[in-house]
Amino acid sequence: MRRRRSSAPPWAAGALAAGILVLPVTTPTAPGAAAEPASATAAASATVFYYTKTKNWTDHYLHYAPDGGTWTTVPGTRMQAACTDWVKLTVGLGSAEGLRATFTNGSGTWDNNGGQNYALGTGSITVKDGTVAHSDPCAGTDPGTAGSATVYYSTETLGWTTANLHHRPAGGSWTTVPGVGMEAACAGWWKRTVDLGPATSLKAAFNNGNGVWDNNNGSDYTLTAGTSTVRNNTVTADAKDPCAAADPDTRAPGVPGGVEASASGTSVVVSWNAATDDTGVTGYQVTRTGGTRGTTVTHVTSTVLSDTGLEENTAYTYTVRALDAAGNASAASSAATATTGRKPAEPATGTPLGTDPRKDPIYFVMTARFHDGDSADNRGGSQHTKSGNAANDDPMFRGDFKGLVERLDYIKALGFSAVWITPVVLNRSDYDYHGYHGYDFYRVDPRLESAGASYQDLIDAAHAKGMKIYQDVVYNHSSRWGAKGLFTPTVFGVRDTQWSWYYDEKNEGFAYDGLTVEPKSGKSYYNGDLWSTAEPTGNTCLNWGKPTGGRSAEGYTVYNCQWPSPTSGMFPKAYYHQCWIGNWEGEDSRSCWLHEDLADLDTEKTQVQNYLIGAYDKYIDMGVDGFRVDTAVHIPRVTWNRRFLPAIQERVTQRFGAEAARNFFVFGEVAAFVNDKWNRGSVNHSAQFYTWKERKEYSADDTAAALEQYAHENDLGTAGQPTSTNAFLNGNTYHAPDHSRFSGMHIIDMRMHMNFGDAANAFHNGKDSDDSVNDATYNVVYVDSHDYGPNKSSTRYDGGTDAWAENMSLMWTFRGIPTLYYGSEIEFQKGQKIDCGPTCPLATTGRAYYGDHLTGDLKVSGFSQVESAGGKVATTLRQPLVRHLQRLNQIRRAVPALQTGQYSTENVSGTMAFKRRYTSGGTDSFALVTVTGAAAYTGIPNGTYRDAVTGDTRTVTDGRLTVAAPGKGNLRVYVLDGPGKIGADGPYLK
Repeated sequence: MRRRRSSAPPWAAGALAAGILVLPVTTPTAPGAAAEPASATAAASATVFYYTKTKNWTDHYLHYAPDGGTWTTVPGTRMQAACTDWVKLTVGLGSAEGLRATFTNGSGTWDNNGGQNYALGTGSITVKDGTVAHSDPCAGTDPGTAGSATVYYSTETLGWTTANLHHRPAGGSWTTVPGVGMEAACAGWWKRTVDLGPATSLKAAFNNGNGVWDNNNGSDYTLTAGTSTVRNNTVTADAKDPCAAADPDTRAPGVPGGVEASASGTSVVVSWNAATDDTGVTGYQVTRTGGTRGTTVTHVTSTVLSDTGLEENTAYTYTVRALDAAGNASAASSAATATTGRKPAEPATGTPLGTDPRKDPIYFVMTARFHDGDSADNRGGSQHTKSGNAANDDPMFRGDFKGLVERLDYIKALGFSAVWITPVVLNRSDYDYHGYHGYDFYRVDPRLESAGASYQDLIDAAHAKGMKIYQDVVYNHSSRWGAKGLFTPTVFGVRDTQWSWYYDEKNEGFAYDGLTVEPKSGKSYYNGDLWSTAEPTGNTCLNWGKPTGGRSAEGYTVYNCQWPSPTSGMFPKAYYHQCWIGNWEGEDSRSCWLHEDLADLDTEKTQVQNYLIGAYDKYIDMGVDGFRVDTAVHIPRVTWNRRFLPAIQERVTQRFGAEAARNFFVFGEVAAFVNDKWNRGSVNHSAQFYTWKERKEYSADDTAAALEQYAHENDLGTAGQPTSTNAFLNGNTYHAPDHSRFSGMHIIDMRMHMNFGDAANAFHNGKDSDDSVNDATYNVVYVDSHDYGPNKSSTRYDGGTDAWAENMSLMWTFRGIPTLYYGSEIEFQKGQKIDCGPTCPLATTGRAYYGDHLTGDLKVSGFSQVESAGGKVATTLRQPLVRHLQRLNQIRRAVPALQTGQYSTENVSGTMAFKRRYTSGGTDSFALVTVTGAAAYTGIPNGTYRDAVTGDTRTVTDGRLTVAAPGKGNLRVYVLDGPGKIGADGPYLK
């Protein structure tokens, strides 16, 4: 990327801003000795020597104009080391008999002879402290043997804050340790010019002044006269100056294409294709005309603008210009027009609840499989019959927001106050009900919405009940169809007589929305404009239309470009990575495609970052309470820490304030399917790694930074990672947690998840990892999910009701946020394969439709409090694990230590026994917990302890308390000065 040049002298600022540098014209001061006039046939030159000792500059530039000629571009031409305390530059003058000159350090400091400029002749000229003379200050030194070496040293991967050059000219002596201090040259580079005398080379080593050395692995560096660079143990002789200013960027970006505008109510969404630029597009200028407010101009960094609050029934026209870092603007795009409709009856009202997320147990639903409130938005998709779903009258898109709104009271009756829902953006694949194949990230999938039950309605309805909505989000990939507003392929593959049943013919007028049948075929919702019988103009996919040699399951010829591939040229490098993952614990797992048709977004590219940030800003603005981040491990931590996590915090703060931002809950899926503390020893692929800020600076370019970070952290290894006491009590004492090094992303507790085949195993594995997590009290803890059961099982948990009760008792009292996958409260689909794609009916999987268990009337009076129930939902609510959950939620909600407390097992005996405490303001909650087995506690505070399960009261006078084994799935929670028994006895808690 080109960098903008340093500023000109103050007296030239106005002219420079206009693109022309004008220096004052003065009468030259006569030099001390006249120079020989140039002959009519020989071009004159001047060798200008400039004295550096009294300036203390790290760089020196000669800015000049031959007599009668034009000035060089600011800051001029870099001068080279000549001899001790002198730099020089020889310039050609053509037919001129002299030159006007000024000097600068390239960073805004100038020597312009007190505003008069220097008037210099030809030949050898010295400028020393304002005095001009004709001489060679380096005369007497044999140019063939004497010289200097200018050494540039890179510390960008070392984290040093200073650098010293320890050196010995050939045949000479070493400097005194630590050597001579180097000067900061530019970001990541240090510089020193040394006099070699008669030598032509030198030996060198570098250090940070605090005992840390780089001596080329014990061999020292050999450097030659002239300019050398040393970077990552590599020496480049006769090198270009790494800090040299680049030429100014004067080239405008390309004109944005594909501008589209669509209206919904009094809002218009404008999208366009990303523009190109030689140094990179930094933003866009969107001009709107129409309505009574006149012309408005909006600056955005993404390729989508959501324009809201417009006038009703009014046509608006939009054009877009692309901008680069130098301020160059493209010509305006072609115009796009949209006409607004009627103003919605009520404005968007979303505001996040903004409370500590650890207080809110989470219920996880797959929206499309939970409860069907509106059958009009049901869709079976292209695999409806093949999958077997048609035979069950069970379209993949069945549940919706209306159904979820209607059954929020069921979730509240269980005692949950947060709902994690699968992705809501418009998806595009042949089996996309789950939501992880995002196509239009700026649009809610219409198969989830219906009249009176939009996504905004769901958020508002949940908030009205004191419940949070956590939205599942995908930053890593789009679907096989690209990403609308960023890049979508023009065409994928051949549509011939074999494939006409599956691939629709090209239809210019069809816009995919997942809900509307493509009108030409009258049967498909999916393919529309993507298939062709002839190779399209501008095709980039390699070997388009050529048979691959393979055949489909039906026996049809398979052609190249009929399926997405990172290496086909179908997806450009500007937006997508270009490789398949080969090593799931290697760097390529973060920079390659992870599975089949999941087109891997190049999240290190600015355009992609802007697109995603702009998209998820929309949902933040709607008032969601947090994001569950899918495939977080497949994006470098440095990209999360630099770009996405700060963007989330900034947007929430801007819209809702600092407290809401602090409690906006981001928890990442960093999948590690092993029982190790560190995922096969790879810190970069371990869940806890993502909870930390960076500890050093990396290159400005995100692609380079990702590689540097991977290598740096990999070299540090597990022993070099930060540790934390944020989850642990200091004896019996709560201490204020230190979140100064927190990245902004919490995690799903993969280690406990993988070990939940047995609760005790999950407990011991979980606490073994907690010192490496920034704050494990925020870990999201679950037994199974829509992906896996414990030990990477592909089936829903089937350990039995007693084991489920024990797991729940541990999750609801141990550190972290308890989370339950829909239906587990009745052991729904236990032992069934969680997912088999379209090869079997959804009804036979762990993603089966749950709504049949929720029919009937239900009224709740509070969390875990059912006022009345009838029909199937009443039967569901009578199940033993439901009753167990309800009471667990009651107890957890009443004891602050169980929500936000730190914990300790010090002076505690018992298989699953621990103590927890939370102290803040007037709250001091201390609890002793044991799950299933007996426990003994010593060294605890004296006082009265009451069990929240049985109401048993103990008075401790000697710091000791013992508890008999309560039994499988049961527990005891003795709270110091506690309220006593909470809730009524149930099948396990009694």
